[in-house]
Amino acid sequence: MIVCGDDALADRLAGELTAVYRERVTLVVPLGRRTGPAGAGRASTLIDRMQAAVNRGTSAPRVLEVAQLDEEALIGAGVGEAAALALVHDDDETNIHAALTARRLNPRLRLVIRLYNRRLGQHLEELLDQAAILAVPGLDPAALDTSTTILSDADTAAPALAATAVAGTSKVIQADGLLLRAVERAPSGHGEVADSGLCTLALLSSTTNDPAGTEGSDASGQEGPILLPDDDTVAAATGHGTVVLEAVAHGGSAPSPGRLAGRGLPLASLFSRRLRWSLAGLIGCVLGLAVAAWLTTGDHPLHAAYLTLLDLFAIGDPALDEPLARQVLQLLSGLAGLLLLPVLLAAVLEGLGTFRTVSALRRPPRGLSGHVVLLGLGKIGTRVLARLCELGIPVVCVEEDPEARGVPLARRLRVPTVLGDVTQEGVLEAAKIHRAHTLLALTSSDSTNLEAALYARSVKPDLRVVLRLYDDGFARAVYRTLRAAHPRALTRSRSVSTLAAPAFAGAMMGRQILGAIPVERRVLLFAALNVAGHPRLEGRTIAESFRPGAWRVLALDTAAPHDRRPDLAVTPANGEPDRPAGLVWSLHPGYVLRSEDRVVLAATRQGLAELLGRGPRLEVRRTDA
Repeated sequence: MIVCGDDALADRLAGELTAVYRERVTLVVPLGRRTGPAGAGRASTLIDRMQAAVNRGTSAPRVLEVAQLDEEALIGAGVGEAAALALVHDDDETNIHAALTARRLNPRLRLVIRLYNRRLGQHLEELLDQAAILAVPGLDPAALDTSTTILSDADTAAPALAATAVAGTSKVIQADGLLLRAVERAPSGHGEVADSGLCTLALLSSTTNDPAGTEGSDASGQEGPILLPDDDTVAAATGHGTVVLEAVAHGGSAPSPGRLAGRGLPLASLFSRRLRWSLAGLIGCVLGLAVAAWLTTGDHPLHAAYLTLLDLFAIGDPALDEPLARQVLQLLSGLAGLLLLPVLLAAVLEGLGTFRTVSALRRPPRGLSGHVVLLGLGKIGTRVLARLCELGIPVVCVEEDPEARGVPLARRLRVPTVLGDVTQEGVLEAAKIHRAHTLLALTSSDSTNLEAALYARSVKPDLRVVLRLYDDGFARAVYRTLRAAHPRALTRSRSVSTLAAPAFAGAMMGRQILGAIPVERRVLLFAALNVAGHPRLEGRTIAESFRPGAWRVLALDTAAPHDRRPDLAVTPANGEPDRPAGLVWSLHPGYVLRSEDRVVLAATRQGLAELLGRGPRLEVRRTDA
């Protein structure tokens, strides 16, 4: 296995493959990346992971530093004999160039590519698969299904981050157009029975006596959360918080907010509320004068309205010899015309002003409250912003760089944005942090995220805080301190690379990872798996296939093999015909799994690795032509 990258995702992916899947890994990094203060922390983290792998009896990743990721570097890393290659550089162009070169050097190589541009990724995946078919005409179609996989760490982590910010405890996994919702339950009191929902996915480290818990990771041991416990463990864990499977609902495809946002300006955004009420009042007055003229003069209604308009614009003849009622109505119509002129002028000025400022960033409105303050509009922040807007959640963004990736999206979606350094005084106040519901700190700097969180908590102690933190030990210390200082306020720490690495590792092993749900600092994976060739599943009942702490079958794909959707994580298109059958989530414990079945299961990283080790690896091996 070869991993090429220049940031935290490469480190965690190499550690995942080494420690969990027991694979021999070559980590290719840019020359000199780990020198200097910026790389010292990550270098020590990788060394610690390597040492931990050695202590567990596995070989540490071989680190290869190269000046440029070119053909010579890939050959030196052993791409010709490798089973899989992960290209997880932060730059899309670097990953694309390396993927094309690697496919030419080894047509049978399984490629996992990190790309931010999703549309480009779809075309690139088709291109690389086609290149593999042309280079090896007899390539097994089953192997081609996992030949090229395009993933985005931002897309993998954004749903979990957005869900944490919105609901605090909710996580969502999409499978075959269905939304699987997991929710945290607070520790039950003495004598109370906690609601287990459809099934219990995890026991949290938080208890009645220790509400802060440990925010434990994989290295926390007994102090961390317990994933996929059995019923006896759940019953004995009185006072522990739980993560349960609460509901499964249909999640059809939704229109893209980006496409709808730029098609025009609604009347509400074009004119102010005060101006709209003024126009409505004058129109009502004109209608009232027209009706009064019709009733008093006995003219035809259209003729009465015509005379009223002439008087309104002061172009009618004076009613000198007309009845007194007609003269009074003419004077009132003239007065209404005088009032209409400034209103029309204000409407023109407001309309011009709206069109002039439509390309500018909005400022937070005065009465805004209950919103989410999003810090950082990089790759992760941009995806989270799009997700929050899809959910209809009010957001205020804070970004220091006016040229950041997510600024055009915020401008297009008309999201209020504050440009400035979040560590400077007055920036968070401008984002209305004192009336916000959640602070979502997603900058690339741990210290900046922590400083912003501490200051926001000093302004609003009950503010919900979600931090993006890289280091597990640092995150646990921050979590416990903030929870102890503010026990009634929700605090969560998330690592984007930790959320994304299991999905990348599963793709390298040839498995379809539907998503990942964070449980404190650990990750629970949801994967689609064919039962055939897995003795731990095949021929066993649902109850017998359950391995506490490792894996649990949640759903069964009852569709015929030729009717199954290749990628369950993709939302069905509006025009796609319905299949005769799909995923069934309410499974009888006595159902026996057959070789032709495909299941959706929840698994820990170690549990999924054990299943992959026992079952077929789907590795593409060289054969003599």
